[in-house]
Amino acid sequence: MRTALQLGLPGLLQQIYPSLVLTTELPLSSKRRNYSQTTSVPNSEADLASARRWIATFTSDSIPRDIGDVSFSRSSGPGGQNVNKVSSKAQLRVPVDKLFPRIPSLLHSSVMASRYYAEKSRSLLIQADESRKQTANREACYRKLHELVVELARDRIPGETSESQKDKVKQLKRSENEARLRNKKQHSYKKASRSKSHGD
Repeated sequence: MRTALQLGLPGLLQQIYPSLVLTTELPLSSKRRNYSQTTSVPNSEADLASARRWIATFTSDSIPRDIGDVSFSRSSGPGGQNVNKVSSKAQLRVPVDKLFPRIPSLLHSSVMASRYYAEKSRSLLIQADESRKQTANREACYRKLHELVVELARDRIPGETSESQKDKVKQLKRSENEARLRNKKQHSYKKASRSKSHGD
């Protein structure tokens, strides 16, 4: 286990906030931006607290069924002879413009970097064909949407910082300031010694 002084301030902050981005110099592709790495955790602790409360009450049933459009097509999944006769495969198309007002803003960039995001239509495209029944596959799409949001929230919303962690950060900042002052004094002393030796 590395100590706080060994980790340094960036390392300690990275442990406390796993999703914290410490650099803004990121490569961009010609067609798609890597959104998941360009937004750091919010500055406001109130925003974080609000996001934690929201995710704690977020369920699949809380997703409005009119948030997107559901279409059906012939499935290649299970169903025997029925599989090629009935359009049971469901596809849920959710425009991000409808989704974003309903989820914490710090999840927006991660949604646009998810495997379900279609940049051309600015929508999430989620499919399900596990069942031979349309209703079951439609609900499976909403369940996958819920699982996606929860997964992104776990990655992007850090847990509450304990008092001991806050104390460690304060102690580390104080130690780094003291070390910087010592180095500055030593540098000034060496410079003064060199000037004195040249004068003699």
